[in-house]
Amino acid sequence: MKLTLSNLSKTYKNGVKALDDVSIEIESGMFGLLGPNGAGKSTLMRTIATLQAPDSGSADLDGIDILNDKQSLRKVLGYLPQQFGVYPNMSAEALLHYFARLKGIGDREQRNEIVNTALEVTNLFNVKNKNVAGYSGGMKQRFGIAQLLLNDPKLIIVDEPTAGLDPSERHRFLNVLREIGTNHIVIFSTHIVDDVKELCTDLAIMNGGRILSHHTPKKAVETLKGKIWALTIDRDELEKHEGMYNVISSNFNQDNTLNIRVMSETRPGDEFSEKVPELEDVYFVTLQNDEKEPANA
Repeated sequence: MKLTLSNLSKTYKNGVKALDDVSIEIESGMFGLLGPNGAGKSTLMRTIATLQAPDSGSADLDGIDILNDKQSLRKVLGYLPQQFGVYPNMSAEALLHYFARLKGIGDREQRNEIVNTALEVTNLFNVKNKNVAGYSGGMKQRFGIAQLLLNDPKLIIVDEPTAGLDPSERHRFLNVLREIGTNHIVIFSTHIVDDVKELCTDLAIMNGGRILSHHTPKKAVETLKGKIWALTIDRDELEKHEGMYNVISSNFNQDNTLNIRVMSETRPGDEFSEKVPELEDVYFVTLQNDEKEPANA
């Protein structure tokens, strides 16, 4: 299965170019779309989900012309937006049965099987009789996955799903996505690097409405092998080091010193130690290089 996006562009009335000639191919598995807030990720997700039209370009899912045959795409689509509402006084089980009927699953025996499977996959079976409005944030997100699984979608889109979740809820939610990601195209949009690192087999980094890079996480990290260096400095020395070196990130230590990470083809100085590159380094370097592009100056 393959999703092909070709030359998608979208400019809003206020002049913001949300999509700038986006072209990419996405195959089955967990695909991470990584970028800062305002990068254009949600616009791209809504475009693929047929909720808004681009100004130009095309999109195809295994022969389905997404932009011109919206109904065919929606039959095989599961979509979890950043925020979604639920009916206040219905249990998870009753609400899933309601959604299943809306999706055309009329046979009660078939519907029971589908609903129970969705509840089990999302680890909600033991709380199926509890009102969804009373669920925690993480449980509501897992319920969102349960409802999109009802029509056995080929393409699943989840937009910033872990924002606001506590660490334990985030972990449970990612486990659910990991389980369903093997048999579907799952596009996972986020600005949290750790989500992609833990979950995705393929990723793209997006900013300013453009795809800046497209690699597997492993290959992305390999591009920086031998180029990441670290040094511990006093916090008031940061500005000086930023002027001398290509500092890509800095983190505080408990003693209020800073660990800085520097990207350099060679060792910047004897005091620097070489570090194994991480996906976060790739993210920061990619965004930094984009900011240096003349077109974005």
